Amino acid sequence: MAHPTAEDTDEVAAGLLAALVELERHVGELGFDQPPRLFALVRTDDLLAAEPELAGRLGLRSSRDGGPAEGLTAVEQDTFTAGEDLVAALSGIEWPAAVHGCAVACERSFLPAGVEVDLPEDEREAASVVATHPQRQDVRVVVGVLRTGHSHGVARLLQHPEELLGGADLVPGLAQVLAYTLLPDDPGPHGPADHSTGAPVTAEAPRQPGARPGQAAAQEEHPA
Repeated sequence: MAHPTAEDTDEVAAGLLAALVELERHVGELGFDQPPRLFALVRTDDLLAAEPELAGRLGLRSSRDGGPAEGLTAVEQDTFTAGEDLVAALSGIEWPAAVHGCAVACERSFLPAGVEVDLPEDEREAASVVATHPQRQDVRVVVGVLRTGHSHGVARLLQHPEELLGGADLVPGLAQVLAYTLLPDDPGPHGPADHSTGAPVTAEAPRQPGARPGQAAAQEEHPA
């Protein structure tokens, strides 16, 4: 069996990073104060092989046509709602085999190092204290993982919008939860299901980053 080379691995990592950067740009078009948003990541080559008409509709390019060898297309899951517990909502998700990875965009609030404040033990009360503190920082993070084991995250501070931060271990806990959703499991007679609803998880019509649901074009501290 052939093993991936360092070059192959670099291409996979580069494909994931490019997808996350584009997702962060797309999500950021609507500014801050958004709910968490969930995306399936599908290999662009696989998507176009299955639905070649999407090349023209969405402006996608396969690797044969000059696109990146490990290019990914993000498909927003419009029906996903995180409720009050993002981790719990993600923990009930499973993905069809055609989904190569997944990503989530969410916002967090935290207090910078050196700020002295007594936080309550209750998580909700602590989050409320952070959210109302005059020195709080707000950050948007986009974290993605692949079935290959690759993971990465990018982040943008509301107070420093010109800077895009990134790293493989940016939000390790969130990456671990996303990786769990990609673990193989018994799909049952109707395919992988969202355990919270029992319904199959589907990626309806792919959309490139750049539009919200309903539009034609496709797309650790203390949480607030």
